[in-house]
Amino acid sequence: MPAETVATFEPAGGAALDASNPFAAPSALPYGLPDFAAVGVEHLRPAVAAGMAAQRAEWEAVATDERMPDVANTLEAIERSGTLLRRVMTVFHTLASSVGGDEIHAVETEVAPRLAAHGDTFWLDRRIFDRLESLANAAPLLDLDAETAWLLHTYRKNFQRAGIRLADAQHEQLRALNGRIVTLETEFSQRVVKAMEVGVVRVEDPAELAGLDEGTVAALARNAADRAGSTLAMPGGGHLVPLMLPTQQPLLARASHRGLRARLLEASVTRGTGVDAASDTRAVLLELARLRAERAQLLGYAHHAAYVVEDGTAASADVVGEMLARLAAPAARNATREAAELQEVLDADPTVPDGTRLAPSDWTYYAERLRKERLSFDDTVLRPYLELDRVLTEGVFYTAGKLFGLTFHERDDLAGYADDVRVWEVLEADGTGVGLFVGDFYARPGKRGGAWMHNLVDQSHLLGQRPVVVNNLNITPPPPGMPTLLTWDEVRTCFHEFGHALHGLFSDVRYPSLSGTSVPRDFVEYPSQVNEMWMAHPDVVARFARHHVTGEPLPAELLDKVLSAGTYGQGFATTEYLGAALLDQAWHQVGPDQVPTEPTEVEAFEREALDRAGVGLELVPPRYRSTYFNHTFGGGYDAGYYSYIWSEVLDADTVEWFAEQAQDGDGGLNRAAGTRFREALLSRGYSQDPLASFRELRGRDAVIDPLLVRRGLTD
Repeated sequence: MPAETVATFEPAGGAALDASNPFAAPSALPYGLPDFAAVGVEHLRPAVAAGMAAQRAEWEAVATDERMPDVANTLEAIERSGTLLRRVMTVFHTLASSVGGDEIHAVETEVAPRLAAHGDTFWLDRRIFDRLESLANAAPLLDLDAETAWLLHTYRKNFQRAGIRLADAQHEQLRALNGRIVTLETEFSQRVVKAMEVGVVRVEDPAELAGLDEGTVAALARNAADRAGSTLAMPGGGHLVPLMLPTQQPLLARASHRGLRARLLEASVTRGTGVDAASDTRAVLLELARLRAERAQLLGYAHHAAYVVEDGTAASADVVGEMLARLAAPAARNATREAAELQEVLDADPTVPDGTRLAPSDWTYYAERLRKERLSFDDTVLRPYLELDRVLTEGVFYTAGKLFGLTFHERDDLAGYADDVRVWEVLEADGTGVGLFVGDFYARPGKRGGAWMHNLVDQSHLLGQRPVVVNNLNITPPPPGMPTLLTWDEVRTCFHEFGHALHGLFSDVRYPSLSGTSVPRDFVEYPSQVNEMWMAHPDVVARFARHHVTGEPLPAELLDKVLSAGTYGQGFATTEYLGAALLDQAWHQVGPDQVPTEPTEVEAFEREALDRAGVGLELVPPRYRSTYFNHTFGGGYDAGYYSYIWSEVLDADTVEWFAEQAQDGDGGLNRAAGTRFREALLSRGYSQDPLASFRELRGRDAVIDPLLVRRGLTD
C-alpha cells in the first residue's frame, strides 16, 4: 500500500502528518475533488511541510539510484514525486486566490519562500541533471516514444534555464534571489487585493446612481450592508461600488453622473500609489523588477524579458517588440479618431457645460451613447437577455455539446470552497466520465480580481487521474432572489475561461507535468480565445440570449446589431491592451541599474515608456497600471502579457479554419470540426511543440492578416 494511503503519513526527515489532517490521505470524492469542507487553515502548514519533506526524499532516491538511468527510475520517478504536495498546494492556492483573508495570507507569506527553496533543491541538483544527461545520451538506443522524448527534452532545458551550470557560489546567490522574488510576488498580490477592498467608492447621495438599473443599485446597497461593522461601514446604509482588477470599471459605461464616474476612475488608477499605505505596491514592484533583472543577468540573459520569451513560442524579445510596435501606431490612430467622435457626443450632451473636454472617465460612457446612437443598442438593453445560468447551459455547455458531444450534470452533492461555488460532472457522448468542471462566478471579499482557470486535479495516465478544472470570474452578485444579469463582455469572459477549461478537460497525456494548460504562456490563451467565437454564432446566441422574465428571444434586429458591431471601439480596446503589454515589457527589458529606486519615480517611468511606444494617450490609460498589474508583478505573466495578442494571431487564423469546416451553413459548429480541434490541439497539452500542434491542425504556420482585419488595423 502506498505510504500516503495509510493511517499516518511519515514524511522522511519530518514529523508524521497526523491522520486527522485531511491531506493525510487522497480525497475519496469523485475524480479526486478536494474535500474543502474538511480543510481548515490549521491543516495547511503541517501538510505543506510533510509534502515538501516527502518529495525531497523521493528526489534523493532518484539522485542516489545506482542503476543506469532509464525512463522508469528517472523520468517517471520524478513525475510521480510530490503527490502529497500537489494535493496540498492545489487547495492552498485555491483558497489564497479565491477566498483570501488574513489567516490564509499569513500562511502564504510564510510558505512562499520555502516553496521557492524547495524548487531550487530539485533544479540545482547536479546528480539528477547528470542522470537526465545520461538518459539523453542513451536515448537513440531506448526507442523513446514521442511524448517521453519531449519530456526528457523539457526537463533538460528547464534545468539549464534554472541555472544548473552555474558555479556553487552562484547557486547560493540564485537561491537567495528566487526566495526574495517569490516573497515579493506574494506580497504584491496580497496588496492588490487589499487595494481593491479599501478602494471601494462610497455613494451617500442616491442622485449619483443615476443611469443604473434597479438591480445594480440594489447590489451596491448590499455591498454596503455586507460591510456593516467593518472599517468600510457606511452610516445609514448608503451604497458601495467595488473595484474590479482592470483600470476600466463596468459602471463607467452606465453611470450618467459625471462626478461619480470621475471618482470611480480616480479610485481605480490610483490603487497602489500610496493613497493607502497598507496597499502601496510601488516599493515592492521596484525591488521585484530589479531582482528579476539581476537574476536574468546571473543566468546569462540580457534582461528578464529575454529569459521569459526563450521558454515561449515567440522567437525573441525583439520579435515580440516588433509585433507590438506594428500594432501600436494604427491602434493609437484609431483611438484618436474615436476620441474625436466621442467629444462630439459629449458636446451634444445638454447636461454638460459648454467647452467641457472629454475625460478618461467619460470614455466608456459616451462610447455606449455613441454605440446606442449608431447601432441602437447598449448593454442596458442587452442585460435582461443575458442571464448567467442560461448563458452557461444554453450557451457555453450547448456549444461544447455540439462540438464535442459533451453533457454536463450538476452535482449538488459535491461542495466547493465557498457557498456559491458549483460543480458539474462532464460526460462524453457515450456516458464516459471526462472530469469535473467547477464554476466560481462571483466576486467576494478576499478574492483576487479578474478571471482565470486553474486545475484542482491534473489529467495523467501515469497517475491514473482525470481532470478537475475551475473557472473563476468576478461577477457582482445580485441581491437574494434576483437573477444574475451579464454584460456582453461578461458573456465573452464566460466563453473565454471555458476555452481554458476545455484545454484542461480534454488533456490526453501520460505525464502530469505536460498536462492540459501546462503550455508556454504565449500559447495558453489561444484555445480560450478561439472559444470566444461561439458566443456570436447565430445558433448559440439565439439559445442563450432570452429575456430572463418572459423567455422571449433577443429581438432579431437587436441581435443583428450586436453581431454586426465588428471593429467598433477597437482603437480604444487595442490601445489600452497594448499600453499594459508595453509597460510589462518596459519593466522587464532593463538592467538592474536602470530600474528606478524611489516609489515616486514609478509614474514617470510609466509615462516615458508609454510615450516612447506611441500609446501614451491621456484619454486611454493602460488596462493595468503598474501598481495593480497583478499579471506581471504578482507572477505568472511577467514579461508575458504580450501573450494575449500573440495567441490571438493563432486564434484569428483558427476562426477562419472553423469557417472552412462548415457543414450546411453551420459555421463549423459541428462534431467533425470539434473532434479535429480536440484531437490535434486540445488533447495534446505540452506533449509536443505547441506550434507543431497548430501546424497539424492548420497545415501551415499562422498568418497575422486575420487579426489585423478583426481589430480594424489594416490601412
